[in-house]
Amino acid sequence: MKLHALLAAAALACAPLGAPSPALAQAPAAPAPAARGASPVFDAVRARDHIRCGVSQGTPGFSVPDGQGVWRGFDVDFCRALAAAVLGDPNKVRFQPYSAQQRFTALQSGEIDVLARNTTYTFQRDIQLGLEYGAILYYDGAGFLARRQPGLTNARGLDGATVCVQTGTTNELIVADFARANRIRLQPLVMQNLEEILQALFSGRCDAMNWDRAALAGTRLRAPRPDDYVLLPEVLSKEPYSPVVAQGDVRWLEIVRWVGFALIEAEENGVTSANVDEMLRSPDPQVQRLLGVSGGFGQMLGIDNRWMYSAIKASGNWGEIFERNLAPLGIDRGINRLWSQGGTLYAPAFR
Repeated sequence: MKLHALLAAAALACAPLGAPSPALAQAPAAPAPAARGASPVFDAVRARDHIRCGVSQGTPGFSVPDGQGVWRGFDVDFCRALAAAVLGDPNKVRFQPYSAQQRFTALQSGEIDVLARNTTYTFQRDIQLGLEYGAILYYDGAGFLARRQPGLTNARGLDGATVCVQTGTTNELIVADFARANRIRLQPLVMQNLEEILQALFSGRCDAMNWDRAALAGTRLRAPRPDDYVLLPEVLSKEPYSPVVAQGDVRWLEIVRWVGFALIEAEENGVTSANVDEMLRSPDPQVQRLLGVSGGFGQMLGIDNRWMYSAIKASGNWGEIFERNLAPLGIDRGINRLWSQGGTLYAPAFR
């Protein structure tokens, strides 16, 4: 054993019981967490009377401005449901678009209150970036959208192709892993701006694009001639999407998480934007708790007990949000069916 290690061990052995070790004594103190009931983010949201929601710069089906500049999409509807639950008004939300590379910095710096930007829940992001994931609201996987060619039926046929990917995403690693695993050569063309990537794909500079399959389905419809492109069958990865908040505010995390879960719960119990007023009179204890008739769940979160009544009235349940935004792109629910219908969509017990 080295001399300095022996000395350190001796110092530790001689230290009074309960005294910190020399190594720990030199370590910087961790920041004190906010009190269990405190919520700096929620307090700021109430003070300014709107939520700042980070979204993409334009991902079909998830977050994209329409011709009048009004944001539409799956993630957008979640943020409106969150605003309705927290502030009683789905319009009390401001959408701030970010590139894949900018999104986490914006959240860490406090520019936004929640990131709802088709963001994949991964180990490194969860552990290293100082972020907290709420509820998984959509299960996707990466794939390839390729220019249609004779004989091209699967992704292994892309050997030698140039593949467009967006910097700051998990897709760079996915393309490299797929090429290595299948012993083919793929040449990545990495760009930051999504519109530049689409221009490169549609102009022929790229032979294919790697992105999550739901987004690729919408991208194909934006092509000058959609039939010139094919979404190849391989699902290359697990891409669970979840809204994200900064660490250190447990109450805000709980609010964001349970709004997401409650949208799933609403679909499972047949509560929709059209029947939510009628369902206030339901004798079902699950529905009563969901809509704030009993249970006091909103009060436990520090918000109105009719929080989910307001959210469902504004955005509908999970299935309604899917049908409004993703079904028109030709996307099948697949594994995003409710667990009771053979899918993976599942909310923890609402009791």
